[in-house]
Amino acid sequence: ILAIGIMVLTTIFLLANLSVKSKTSTDPLFYVFAVFSFTSVVSITNALQHTGLIKGFMDFYISKEEPYLSTAHGIMMSYWDGVVHYGLLLIMAHHMTAGKPFRSLALVWAGSMIASEIVLITGVVVGKYGKNLLPAFWRNAPSLVLPIWVAAKLLNRPRELSIIPADKVEVEQKKTLLSRPTDLLLTLGLMGSIIFTAFRGFVVLECSLDFCFTYIFQYEPYMKDSVGFPKVTMLVFLFYVLPLLMACVYGLYAPGCRWMLDWTLVLAGAVAQMQWTHLGASVHSRTPFTYRIPRDEWRQVVTLNLLYTAVPVLLAVRCYMDQTFFMKSVPQEQASNGKKKN
Repeated sequence: ILAIGIMVLTTIFLLANLSVKSKTSTDPLFYVFAVFSFTSVVSITNALQHTGLIKGFMDFYISKEEPYLSTAHGIMMSYWDGVVHYGLLLIMAHHMTAGKPFRSLALVWAGSMIASEIVLITGVVVGKYGKNLLPAFWRNAPSLVLPIWVAAKLLNRPRELSIIPADKVEVEQKKTLLSRPTDLLLTLGLMGSIIFTAFRGFVVLECSLDFCFTYIFQYEPYMKDSVGFPKVTMLVFLFYVLPLLMACVYGLYAPGCRWMLDWTLVLAGAVAQMQWTHLGASVHSRTPFTYRIPRDEWRQVVTLNLLYTAVPVLLAVRCYMDQTFFMKSVPQEQASNGKKKN
């Protein structure tokens, strides 16, 4: 009943927005967001059913089409899609009809969706469910392609930048990293995240060092689960997130890296989604007991993973709240005029 109610409210909301005379009717992104809002309702229905709050909505579909959605990873992914993605989509649809900016929210959503689908599709293929791929599995292809298209379209659009006085930009960009304590702390956090990312990547690649063996057996045994999702998650961190983390360290050091304003949002969305799903599945009751985080190490592992999640999120907030350091360098003759419009 709750799921049906949410679906009805979604339909009413989107139809009301479609009826508004605005530029959204010519922006294809609005229709992409509308379609994904319905898939988010399906996701929350799946999550609620497997939590035991509703019954009978997803039994046939899960058993005959996408059985991997009943795993701990599938349930946690569904909760994220049905709550976080759903909320972002509705807010973005409202912003579009109201003529408000939605770029930042859309980039967070795109990063989160891309990460979610890469892990899901690859994990299904290489894991134990890859032996019998059903037709419904291929519906995940558009769910990966469309967010990539949305991100590419937004990144190619000019960003609306704050109007910052040129002299303020000049003063801020002359500061060293040591003179910017917030950026210094974020840089240290990023360096720690880089080490942790590389370490967990080596662990799932079956590194023979003793501390790698100890970590996977005593701290995060979920990485050994045959479903394939945790291993793919760590490899996505290693091959995609790690280069972005390193680029962000450079972006905090060198002034004028305007790309930081967009890519930190994509990174924050991706890391938050993958960490939510990975950490949630590590403690979920549907994960075999031997693969869950050991009770004695639970506090340390959860704290470490939460700190790891917080770093890119705080970095994105920092870049969004104060863009001065990331503006293009101002010519000396223009700086003397006082203000610059970006």
